[in-house]
Amino acid sequence: LKGEPLGTARPVQIVVADEEEHSFLLQEAALERLLLREEVQDLNVVVVSVAGAFRKGKSFLLDFMLRYMYRQSPDSWVGGEEQPLTGFTWRGGCERETTGILAWSEVFVMEKPDGSKVAVLLMDTQGAFDSQSTIRECATLFALSTMTSSVQVYNLSQNLQEDDLQHLQVRSATLFIMLMVILCCQTLMFLVRDWSYPYEHPYGLEGGRSFLEKRLQVKPNQHEELQNVRKHIRSCFSNICCFLLPHPGLRVATNPHFDGRLKDIDDEFKKELLNLVPALLSPQNLVEKEIGGVKITCRDLVLYFKAYMKIYQGEELPHPKSMLQATAEANNLAAAAIAKDLYYKSMEQICGGDRPYISPSELERHHAELRQSSVWHFRSVKKMGGEEFCRRYQEQLEVELNEAYANFSKHNDGKNIFSAARTPATLFAVMFIMYLVSLVTGFVGIRSVAVLCNLMMGVALTLFCIWAYAKYSGEFREVGGVIDKVAETLWEQVSYDQVDAFKIHGIFFLSGVCSKYLTL
Repeated sequence: LKGEPLGTARPVQIVVADEEEHSFLLQEAALERLLLREEVQDLNVVVVSVAGAFRKGKSFLLDFMLRYMYRQSPDSWVGGEEQPLTGFTWRGGCERETTGILAWSEVFVMEKPDGSKVAVLLMDTQGAFDSQSTIRECATLFALSTMTSSVQVYNLSQNLQEDDLQHLQVRSATLFIMLMVILCCQTLMFLVRDWSYPYEHPYGLEGGRSFLEKRLQVKPNQHEELQNVRKHIRSCFSNICCFLLPHPGLRVATNPHFDGRLKDIDDEFKKELLNLVPALLSPQNLVEKEIGGVKITCRDLVLYFKAYMKIYQGEELPHPKSMLQATAEANNLAAAAIAKDLYYKSMEQICGGDRPYISPSELERHHAELRQSSVWHFRSVKKMGGEEFCRRYQEQLEVELNEAYANFSKHNDGKNIFSAARTPATLFAVMFIMYLVSLVTGFVGIRSVAVLCNLMMGVALTLFCIWAYAKYSGEFREVGGVIDKVAETLWEQVSYDQVDAFKIHGIFFLSGVCSKYLTL
C-alpha cells in the first residue's frame, strides 16, 4: 500500500461542534480534499466509524486500525513492544478528547479478493453522554456517523445492557424509524470492551455471536417496549455482530503516562486485537457503503454528507420524511454527477484541449449522441424519490449538458485559425477599405468623405490595439469580448455575394476615376 507515512497523515475535522450554539458545522472543504482526490473519487467507498460513550477507548482502537492499514501484514502489523501508539489523538483520564467527527487524512486504497479496488475511510466520533453535550447533539452525531458509514462499531464498556439497546434504538426512536425507511445501514458491530465473563461467552466473534443472540432474543413474556427495541435494531441493519474484548490491563487503566506501548498491554488483549482489526479491515471482510441498494463512491459520499447536514441544523431531530427527501436528493445528485462526468470525459476525447478542430456539425452530432447516452445512464441508475422527483434532476442535468456543450463549442471554435483570426482580419479589412476610399475620395476632391474614412480607419486601428492588448495581457477581457462581437456581426452581415459585388463595383469605380484623371 502506497500512502502518506503515519508521521505526516493526521486526523481531519469534518464535522465541527459549536459548543455555544449546540450545533454542528460540516467542513466541506476538508471533506472534499479527502474524498475528491483523483485516485479515490470514483472508487466505491468503505467507511468504518467508531461511536459510543465518551472515554471508552474509541480513538485508542482506531489507532490500531491505522497500524493495520499501513502495514497489512497478518502477523506483524500490530507493531513493536516499545512503539508508542500514534494517529487519532487519545489519552487516559475522565475528560473527553474527541469532538465532532474526525476522519483520517488518508483514504486508503485496497484491493479486494475479486480484484476490484475500494477506498477505505476511518472515522472517529465524539463520545456520547459527556457533561457538555445535549441528548440531541449525541443523537445527531450518532445519526450522521451511522448514516454515512458502512460499518458502525458501537463501542461499549463491560456489557451490553438494556439501556445500551434503548440508547441505540432511540438516539432517538426517530433515528431508527428513519433508518428503517431509508434502509441504508449495513453492518453494526457491538464491541464490548473489558469483557469479564469469558467463562460464559468466550472472547472474540464466536463468543460475541452467542452473547448477542441471547441479548437480542425476543421472548413471548417480554414487555412490548423491550420487544420493539430488539425488532427495531434487527430491522435497521443488514448485518449485526458482536465482539467481546478483554480488559487491556491495569497498567493501561491507571498509568497517567501510558502512551500505547504494547509492553504495557495484557497479552490476552493483544491476542484478541489481532482478531478484531482484520475482522473489520481485511480485504475479504470490507463492506462497501450502499444506500438504497446502490454502492456509492467517495464522490457520492460528499453529496450525502452535505444533504444530511442540512436537515440536522434545526433545534429538533429531523422528521423521517425530511430524512428520506435528503437521501433521495443526494441519491439523484450523485446519479446526475456520474452521468455528467461521462459526458465530460467523452467530449474531452472528441474536442478537448489537445484535440484538433472539429466541424461544428460533427461536434453537434457527437453532443446529441452523448447527451442521449448520459441521460439514459441517469435514468438507468437505481434512484429514490419516484418518477416526478427524479424528473426535476433529469431536466437540470439536460440544462447543464447543454451549457457544457456551449462551452465545448466555444473552445472548439477557438481552435479554428480562421475563427481566431476573424476579429483582426475584419478590423484590417475595414482599415484597408477605409484607406482606399479615403485615398480615392481625397484624390478627386471629396474631402468630407475622406476625413470620415480616415476617422473610421483610426477607430478600427484603435479597436485593434485594444483587442490585441486584451487578448495577450488578460486585462479588459469584457472590452475584448465586445470587440469580438462587433467584428463577428460585421463579418456575418457582409455575405460573400456582397463582398463580390463590392469588389466589382470598387474595381469599376477605381477604373473610372483613373480614366478621368488620365484624360485630364
